[in-house]
Amino acid sequence: MAEQVNGTRFQSYVPAETTMREFSLRAVLLGLVMCVILGAANAYLGLKAGMTIAATYPAAVIGMAVLKTMKGSLLEENIARTVGAIGESIAAGAVFTIPAFYIAGIWKHFDSRHFLVATAIMFVGSVLGILFVTVLRRVMVEDKELPFPESIAASEIHKAGRTGGTGAKYLFTAMGIGGLINALGQLNFFASAWERFIKFTPLPLPLSTGSSSATVQSGGGALITTPGVSPAYVGVGYIIGPRLAALNFSGGIIAWGLFVPLLLYFIGPTALPATASQSSWIALAYSISLTLVRPIAIGGMLFSAAYTLYKMRKSLSVGLGRAIGDVRKAAAGGKVEIRTERDMDFRYVGGGIILAGIATFFIYDHFANEAVAALTATIVMLVAGFFFAAVSGYLVGIIGSSNNPVSGLTISTLLIAAILMVLLGQTGITGVAAVLGVAAVVCVAAAVAGEMLQDLKVGHILGGTPWKMQVGDLLGVFAGSAVMFIPLMILNQGDINRGGTGFGGANLPAPQAGMMAALAQGIVGGHMAWPLVIIGMIMAFGFIISGVRSPMLVFVGMYLPFGTVSAIFVGGLIRGIVDVIVKRRKFNEAQGARVENTGILLSSGFIAGEALMGLVFAALAFYDVQWPMIFVHPSFGISILVFLVLAAILIYYPLRNAGSPDQPAPPKAAM
Repeated sequence: MAEQVNGTRFQSYVPAETTMREFSLRAVLLGLVMCVILGAANAYLGLKAGMTIAATYPAAVIGMAVLKTMKGSLLEENIARTVGAIGESIAAGAVFTIPAFYIAGIWKHFDSRHFLVATAIMFVGSVLGILFVTVLRRVMVEDKELPFPESIAASEIHKAGRTGGTGAKYLFTAMGIGGLINALGQLNFFASAWERFIKFTPLPLPLSTGSSSATVQSGGGALITTPGVSPAYVGVGYIIGPRLAALNFSGGIIAWGLFVPLLLYFIGPTALPATASQSSWIALAYSISLTLVRPIAIGGMLFSAAYTLYKMRKSLSVGLGRAIGDVRKAAAGGKVEIRTERDMDFRYVGGGIILAGIATFFIYDHFANEAVAALTATIVMLVAGFFFAAVSGYLVGIIGSSNNPVSGLTISTLLIAAILMVLLGQTGITGVAAVLGVAAVVCVAAAVAGEMLQDLKVGHILGGTPWKMQVGDLLGVFAGSAVMFIPLMILNQGDINRGGTGFGGANLPAPQAGMMAALAQGIVGGHMAWPLVIIGMIMAFGFIISGVRSPMLVFVGMYLPFGTVSAIFVGGLIRGIVDVIVKRRKFNEAQGARVENTGILLSSGFIAGEALMGLVFAALAFYDVQWPMIFVHPSFGISILVFLVLAAILIYYPLRNAGSPDQPAPPKAAM
C-alpha cells in the first residue's frame, strides 16, 4: 500500500531505489548510548518535575553531530535518532508506574531484589508497543489526515543538517553548564533553596450554631519558599512557555498559598505547642501537603485526565475503529518488495505478541499469585494495550508525542483492572499489585508505541527502511529496560541516604506514580481519602467550565513542591521575556524560528546536564561516599546570581542567533 500524491507514489527524501549505508554498527551503538543517557535524564526529570521532554530532537542533533565526524549517511542518522529517542518513552512509562509499587508499600525496599520484575515489566511493555505499532505502521504513517507535527520538524532538521550546522555546540555547552551548576549546589557553594515558616498570631474564633456556640483556637502559619536552583526546572519552564508554566505555578500557589496555610490555621494549634521550633512547623507543613493536599490534587488529575480523553473522544473513536481494520490490512499485505515499505515479517510479529503475552501472564501471576486473576489481567492488558497503542499512535500523529496523554490512557486501564480485581476477589495488597502491574505494562506500551510511530514517520519521510528501524528499537528497548531500573534505584536510595524519603517525598515526588498508587489502593485496598479526592474532582470541574487551558498542569503543580513549580515558572518568565523582545524587534518568521530552536537546544542541554550530574551524586550517596562542602551555611545571594546567569544565557544566545531577515527559515524544534 503506497501513499498517493496527485496520482503518484509518495517519494521519500532518499528514494527507495537508492542504496545507502543505514543499519550500521556505529549508528546502532550511538543510538543505544543515547537511549540509555536520554532515558536516564528523563527518568530524573519525570520523578522530580512530573514531566518528560520528547527526545527525538536532542537525539537527532547529537546523532548528526557525532556521525558527521565519521562521514555517516542520512539514513544512519535516522537509525541513531530512532534508537536514541526510544529511551525517553521507556523512562516515561517507568517513572509513571514503577515507583508506585514502592509508594503503595508493595515493595518495602526499592533495591536489586525487584530488578528482574521491573525490567520484565518495562521490556515486555516496550516490545508489545513496538509490535503493535509494526502491525499498524503502514496505514498510519501514510494517512493524509495525520499531520505528525514533530515528525515533520525532526525530518526537516535532518535535511538541514546535510547542508549546515547542527546546533550541537549549544546543546553540549548547556549540558556542561547545567552539570556544573548542579555540582556546585551539591558541594554547598550556594543554597539550593531558602525557606522560612511565618507564624500567624493565635486567635480564638467564636463559632455560632444557632442555639449554642463554641470557640475554635486558630494559629498556624505559612511556609515561604524560594524557587529551587535548578537549570533543569528552568529549562522545562522555557520549553513549555510562559502560559503553561503559569498554569503549573498557579497550582503551587493554590496548594502552598491557600490549602496548606488554611489547614495549618486550624490544625497547627492542636498539632504543635506554641513553643515549637521552625523545623517542626516546616515538617508539619510538608506533612499536611502530603496527607491532605495531595489527595485533592490526585482527584483533580483524575478528572482532568478523563476530560482530556473526553475532548479527544472523536480521535479515540476513530483510532479504536481503525485499529481493528488495520490488523486485517496488515495481515493481508503479503510480501512487500519496495525497501521503504518493508516491515518485519508479520509471522514474527504475531509470534512475538504471543510470547510477550505469555511473559505478561507470568509477571501478573507473580503479583496476584492466582492463575485466574493473572489470566484475566493478561487478557485485559493485551486488549487494552493494543487499542491504547493504536490510540497513542493516532494522537501522536495529530498533536505529537510531547502532548500525548499517556497517563490518561493508563488511568483508564488501571480503573478497569481495579474493578476486575475486586470482582475476582483480589483485594488487599495482592490486588493492588496486580492492578499496578497491568497499568505499568500498558503505560510503557502506549508510551513506546507513540514514540515509535513518530520516528517511523520521520523514516517514512527521509527514506528509512521500516524493518531496520523496528529491529533497532527492539535493541533499544532491551538496553533501555535493562538499565532503567538502575537510575531509579540510585535516585531513590541516594535520596534516602541523604535524609529524604525516596519516591513520593519532597525531593522525588513522582506525581503520576503517586496517583497510580493512590487510585489502586483506594479502589482495591480501600485506603483512599475519597472526600478529598472528590473535592479535587469538583475543583477540576470548576477549572474546566471556567475555561482553564490545561487543568492537569494546575493539579500537577499542586502535587509538586513549591520550589519546583516556582523554578519552572522562572523558566517560563524567561521565555516570555524572549518572546516580547522578538516581537518588539519585529523579527520575521525565519528569525523567530532560529531564536526558538536555540533556546530549546540550550534548555534541553540544561535538563540533560543537571540530570546526569544529579545521577552521579545520587550514585555517590547510594554508596555512602561523602563529598566536601565548600560552605557550611551557603548564601542564597549566590543562588540569585545563578538564576541571573541562566536567564542571561537563555536570553542573549537565542537572540544573538536570530540571524538576518533574508536567511531562510530553519525547521522549528517541536518539543
